[in-house]
Amino acid sequence: MPAVVAAKDKKRNLSTMNAPAFDTEALTRYLARAMPGLRAPLDIAVLSGGQSNPTFRLTDADGHQFVLRKRPAGKLLPSAHAVDREYRVITALRETGFPVPRTHVLCEDESVIGTAFYVMDYVAGRSLWDQSMPGMARAERAALWDEMNSVLARLHSVDHRAAGLGDYGRTGDYLARQIGRWSNQYRASETVRIEAMDRLIEWLPAHIPPGDETCIVHGDFRLDNLIFHPTEPRILAVLDWELSTLGHPLADFAYLAMSWHIPSATFRGIAELDLDALGIPAERDYVAAYCRRTGRELVPEAQWDFYIAYNLFRIAAILQGIAKRALDGNAASPEAVETGRRAQPLAELGWAKVERILARGG
Repeated sequence: MPAVVAAKDKKRNLSTMNAPAFDTEALTRYLARAMPGLRAPLDIAVLSGGQSNPTFRLTDADGHQFVLRKRPAGKLLPSAHAVDREYRVITALRETGFPVPRTHVLCEDESVIGTAFYVMDYVAGRSLWDQSMPGMARAERAALWDEMNSVLARLHSVDHRAAGLGDYGRTGDYLARQIGRWSNQYRASETVRIEAMDRLIEWLPAHIPPGDETCIVHGDFRLDNLIFHPTEPRILAVLDWELSTLGHPLADFAYLAMSWHIPSATFRGIAELDLDALGIPAERDYVAAYCRRTGRELVPEAQWDFYIAYNLFRIAAILQGIAKRALDGNAASPEAVETGRRAQPLAELGWAKVERILARGG
């Protein structure tokens, strides 16, 4: 087996304090058959930090390392945690040269460990969480932020049909369908009323900007879903593809650019920071760089505000789902309750963007 290593150690170190809640011997027997060359016994460590699909590092007797991603146990929202889709898109993109781990096996037989799962290489490198990137030089921050911009533009330029992903999602009316999907997901996981979400659910579908495009979208492209080279400003692997589909590139890029609109104390943002001192570009410059790379005109500000409002609504719906899973006892992370509480302030930020559009007469 190759000794290529890779995937994501999030926020804290690998934790083996909690043993995997599945039959590790059954897993070992299955992988010994499915992955020729893998040698038992397997050391299985919980990769901590994820809010969604439980993730584990596997180390075989020869020291080869892999990552296992599985569906959570228990009752789940419709279409959520589709590890089969993650496996498919990662496998296809690897063939195009896009930076993703190499996949090995998809198991949809729930009798093995209780849920579907897949195995991919473990990718060694830097996992970054704080978007201000403390301790780095100004030029290094600038290079890392530019690399994120470049790699996402590269993803949006992949020919999805040639990559075998022509049927990876529906085409057309992406934003309308997504707004409908996340509205339904939010309602299904609603625990308290959030007035800003009610307003966004009503306003967004009636004000979708004109123009429709289709490309592969990651759906969750952010700093902590990336593995960077240990010393270079280069992305080695893009991870966590469970929200990927075919969709609108600007909606996907605006998800990354949400950071400019969220205070760091609220949720993974840089809104209040001195960006120039840090070497982080101004938002409009960042958008302009993406537009140059993808060969498009600069997005009009009114449209851009819509994409930001949409993504703030979307992330609020996602966080509400995490809160509901925490209440139901199905959350993959011990921080799920606190994470879920951030749904309301993010929804309120989203509605503030709509009010800005309305104040301009939009």
